[in-house]
Amino acid sequence: MIEEIERQHIMLVEDDMSLAEWFSDYLTEHGYMVTLVNRGDVAVELIKTDNPDLVVLDIMLPVKDGFDVCREARGFYHGPILMMTARDQEMDEVLGLELGADDYVTKPVKPRVLLSRIKALLRRSNTSNDNVSVSENHIQFGQFHIDALSRTTKLNGKSVAISSNEFDVLWHLAKSAGQVVNRTELVHQLRGIDYDGFDRSVDITISRLRKKLGDDANNPYRIKTIWGKGYLLVADSWS
Repeated sequence: MIEEIERQHIMLVEDDMSLAEWFSDYLTEHGYMVTLVNRGDVAVELIKTDNPDLVVLDIMLPVKDGFDVCREARGFYHGPILMMTARDQEMDEVLGLELGADDYVTKPVKPRVLLSRIKALLRRSNTSNDNVSVSENHIQFGQFHIDALSRTTKLNGKSVAISSNEFDVLWHLAKSAGQVVNRTELVHQLRGIDYDGFDRSVDITISRLRKKLGDDANNPYRIKTIWGKGYLLVADSWS
């Protein structure tokens, strides 16, 4: 177990070098290899060449901010990204998640809390990588299977009876797992019309899907609502 942790590589992108070195020392003491980067443009290149196990990404960076880094990195990097910022604004969190971040912490953050988030993301990443299969016509996340050719859905080995409209919305969400899909896209997918701001057909369809897929109606964890934005299917919630 210790040898496995020592092989895990954390890239810490933070322009406050005193803070970065403090976190780096703490993570190194806990068995991780840490690379420090203090500029956004450099971070994009190093993420591409080094392919770290996880990226801790500050938002306020010189040259390119963390949002731009996350957007560009998601074009080639599939590991966890943990965004970190001093700005306590909900829109920052929503935007970070939309761009592909896996989690979000607000400064000041204690090293122990940061370590806990890192461990959780790496654990989820290692588990989901073994249980994810995505192709043009078939998607699998753990015990969840959806097939576009046969238009069938299975959960825990059992077929789930869903309507044609429900399948279309679910397939659209599954193809974009880990990313927020806005209502405009889903309304067009479901009804072939533009979203007028009042159409609740997608909300009703999502509610039905949650019920059929064993999601928690009061606190959904498989198909999440991102308020004011849309919906997000969580790939690692189907084990």
